[in-house]
Amino acid sequence: MGDWDFLSTLLDKVQSHSTVVGKIWMTVLFLFRIMVLSTGANSVWGDEQSDFICNTKQPGCENVCYDWTFPISHIRFWVLQIIFVSTPTLVYLGHAMHVIHQEKKMREKLASPGGPRRLKSPKYTDDKGNVTIKGNLLGSYLTQLIFKIIIEAAFIVGQYYLYGFIMVPMFPCSKKPCPFTVECYMSRPTEKTIFIIFMLAVACVSLLLNVTEVFYLLCNRCKARSRSRGMFAINSVENPAGLTNPRWPTVNDALIQNKKNLDLEMEISQSLGGSLDGAKEEKQMLGNH
Repeated sequence: MGDWDFLSTLLDKVQSHSTVVGKIWMTVLFLFRIMVLSTGANSVWGDEQSDFICNTKQPGCENVCYDWTFPISHIRFWVLQIIFVSTPTLVYLGHAMHVIHQEKKMREKLASPGGPRRLKSPKYTDDKGNVTIKGNLLGSYLTQLIFKIIIEAAFIVGQYYLYGFIMVPMFPCSKKPCPFTVECYMSRPTEKTIFIIFMLAVACVSLLLNVTEVFYLLCNRCKARSRSRGMFAINSVENPAGLTNPRWPTVNDALIQNKKNLDLEMEISQSLGGSLDGAKEEKQMLGNH
């Protein structure tokens, strides 16, 4: 089976750079795929070729029939599946570590006494090294999810076309050098069928988690965009200059101001008219005298 420690160590680093759904996917990968495959596969499939018996004594017939029935061993197939499915995640891990390293150097330059002040502040990480999945990092994360979905689905379909999902006890074979159509038998077919169905169910759960994570990230992205648009609308219409409680004059304000101006003009004209009438009366009284 080989040693899974190196792959497990790398995948464990992705835990801190992924979403909640991604952490669940990683748990399923560790517990129900890597651990089950490394502990229980050898005991179930260890005798697959030695106990593959055909009702003939023709030399080489059993080997040819076994190779025709199982082009690749189930165990090796599942090992390849785990490695291929984990590869996009490891590529994303490399991108995330590169971003963390760059922003760590950027933060050190900003913190230095004579450091440049025109550098942009770190975008993806905080002071504790926690990663925020957005921008280019979000694109990289979504890309690796799409590749994992395609690879997972391809392996499920490939397993079906290679040898199906049920282990039958008897396999007819007529390949050379078999003298005629011989019957070959596999040991413990029921136990192996249960194991195949279990691994298939885990693969389907992993595929569903990847699809769910894609929708989860897209929904969060749409919510963030709508929130930023709302903030932009508030800042650009009600508070364009970023001052404390400024407000553009509305139509109602203009109507109220016009009414006040008209009232003021009427008062001024009435006061002026009254003063002119008083002056005329006084002039007439002087003329009479």
